[in-house]
Amino acid sequence: MLVAGIDVGSLTAKAVILENGKIKASAVIRATPRPDESARLALAAALEQGKLKEADIAFRAGTGYGRKKIRSADAIFSEIACHAKGALADRPTARSIIDIGGQDAKAAIFDENGQVLRYQYNDKCASGTGRFLEIMAEVMGVKLDDMGELALAAKNTVRISNQCVVFAETEVISLINANQEPGAIIKGIHQAMSGRVAALARSIGVCPEVVFTGGVAKNKGVAAALAESLGLELFALSIDPQINGAFGAALMGAEQAASGKMAS
Repeated sequence: MLVAGIDVGSLTAKAVILENGKIKASAVIRATPRPDESARLALAAALEQGKLKEADIAFRAGTGYGRKKIRSADAIFSEIACHAKGALADRPTARSIIDIGGQDAKAAIFDENGQVLRYQYNDKCASGTGRFLEIMAEVMGVKLDDMGELALAAKNTVRISNQCVVFAETEVISLINANQEPGAIIKGIHQAMSGRVAALARSIGVCPEVVFTGGVAKNKGVAAALAESLGLELFALSIDPQINGAFGAALMGAEQAASGKMAS
């Protein structure tokens, strides 16, 4: 039986297709303003990658920011629960997650069964999110994907005192005009962002092992800064961290399908 997990976020939509608990295909696309359309396009991209047809999918599970508007979903699940489920399946010794998405950041603690015990999230301020990094990359004229390596290569750090996106943007422009090293500025950006996320994680007492998920987890500079801010080692997933929510949704969907319960 093939099961699809679809995670519709504010900036991207992800789809994962499972076969017997293993990832057969996956896709990440830019989200459209309509969550249901984003879900359809993400699933279509995953189907194309796996050389599959829509009729092959027996069960569809939705999660993420737009989950309630995915009309094709047979069930919908909390994105925090899905990220915990995915992290635990990939790394059975994991007990906490930190997830940084396009427009929010989340932290959760869960038990050996993936049951979420405590969680906290921030969706009110962009400063601890992927959007913050996107804006800073645009200001600096660098590719978003290059920020991590540039920060890690920097010998120095330029401290960013403002966490508000608007004021941080002005501060970064001033630093550029002062001919500060780009890598050092980016390193400071990462530290400012990580400080905010670390405070969120500490508020619920995240504990080892901590898995870093979400699209921002691909940025090694942020991962290093966050681990330093927390004083804890962060573990990477063996799968693309950006599809972890969709992976967890698919796993939960497979369990629900096997139980015969089709209602969300």
